[in-house]
Amino acid sequence: MTSKPAVSPKAGLAAAVTAVSAGAILVRLSGAPSSVAAFYRVLFTTLPLALVGAWRYRGEFVRIRSRDLGFAVLSGIALAVHFAAWFESLRWTSVAASVTLVQAQPVFVALGAWLVLRERVTRRMAVGIAVAVAGMASMSIGDFLGGVAVGPRPLYGNALALSGAIAAAGYVLAGRSLRQRISLVPYVTVVYGVCAFVLLAFVLAAGHSLGGYPPREWLLFAGLAVGPGLLGHTVLNWALAHLESSVVSVSLLGEPVGATLLALVLLSEAPTPATVGGGCVVLVGIYVTAAADR
Repeated sequence: MTSKPAVSPKAGLAAAVTAVSAGAILVRLSGAPSSVAAFYRVLFTTLPLALVGAWRYRGEFVRIRSRDLGFAVLSGIALAVHFAAWFESLRWTSVAASVTLVQAQPVFVALGAWLVLRERVTRRMAVGIAVAVAGMASMSIGDFLGGVAVGPRPLYGNALALSGAIAAAGYVLAGRSLRQRISLVPYVTVVYGVCAFVLLAFVLAAGHSLGGYPPREWLLFAGLAVGPGLLGHTVLNWALAHLESSVVSVSLLGEPVGATLLALVLLSEAPTPATVGGGCVVLVGIYVTAAADR
């Protein structure tokens, strides 16, 4: 039985969702290339985890089977594509649209599990997927039909955010069973390490510099790692030991809401009616899909 924690799991969960919501704002504030920001977020998140892993879980790294290691590598590659696509999407579309669309990964997990793993899609899941897809279409074309759009190239940014959601679904599917056999720290160390390596390849291929950024940028890189990375997702994983997984997964639907409010306050970026309406439909679809899949 899990002992009663000193901190309320629900309070920790609320703090984690707030930390995750700040990620899009930090990316938008950064003037560095999006792939560079993504690389340093993952690198600075991985380093302390790798130190802990080398200290306390050294034997578990050796015992990881080659097949599991292969799936962990695939998971890390998918995670890198997710970060690269999502960070870039924030340059072209609104925070509200980008964060809502990239959060749609449960929909693509359900579709991927049906297509690749031959898992059954229930009627309720199908309804949730259909609702979410309708909301995505509304978000993507509604602003243009109304003659108002937020961002220099919203359709392109929305497409990148959806690509990030699909890649995140690949990350989840590749690692779906690994956590049953590998402890958290060794697992995320391997996956994040592969992710950082792939993102580094993206940076070098694009010809971006790894250094020469002002102190403000390094603070933003560190903020991305400490906030959304360590305080966000690490606390979410901690909360899973004390709360039902359905509570934690549904709470993540607060990320688009929190990010939209932060963008309104800090960036003076007000979402359009089509983005708000379509986003609400997407969130309903995600909730129905996730609730049916649990």
